[in-house]
Amino acid sequence: MPSSHAPFEIHVHGQITLRPEVAFEQLQDALKPLWKYAGARSLADAAESSYEDEPGIKFEAQEHMLQICWTVAGDDDFRQILDEVCMNLNDLAATGAAVEVTFYDAEFDDEDEETEAESRDDFMMLFVGPDPASIMQVQRDLLVQDVVNMMERHFDGAELGGVVAEIDKLFGQRFDDLVNSMQLGKPPRGSGGGHGGGHGGGRKPRHLH
Repeated sequence: MPSSHAPFEIHVHGQITLRPEVAFEQLQDALKPLWKYAGARSLADAAESSYEDEPGIKFEAQEHMLQICWTVAGDDDFRQILDEVCMNLNDLAATGAAVEVTFYDAEFDDEDEETEAESRDDFMMLFVGPDPASIMQVQRDLLVQDVVNMMERHFDGAELGGVVAEIDKLFGQRFDDLVNSMQLGKPPRGSGGGHGGGHGGGRKPRHLH
């Protein structure tokens, strides 16, 4: 549970398109692990972020959209609730979506030149969606974007068609393997592991959204 001495500020960021029939009550139940972790009694009580300039957790009913830009104080045990939240959102999502979770070391000071300690910052990219195909599509799009952005430093974008085609082949094979293993009917666990970031290295600034 979060406390004033929590070692991390945990930022959750994502935009999830929900099925048209999804009501606030269903969303509140799906996100219960989040608001319970924050020590709240309801989603409405926990919807406000720790930072005033962040929108928090917002259900935009007319657009059938869940917007999350929310920070909570916490520890590594926050990771334990993420799979449950993603599984719950799989049942409500209309399309695939990515959710970024960033752990900021609350005790690390970028300006403290006297310490040699490394930040414990960490970054996770999670995925939700109504079916494996929609989740794989989001994973594929993000990977293509990352690879193209990196390679365009050295090659013209028009030269990278073959690279994108190879990525598509890899995801096509993964999907075929999933179908052949008879796992298609089971919602995937909504996590894709770390997508960039990780421990050490340069610290990712807040509010890059």
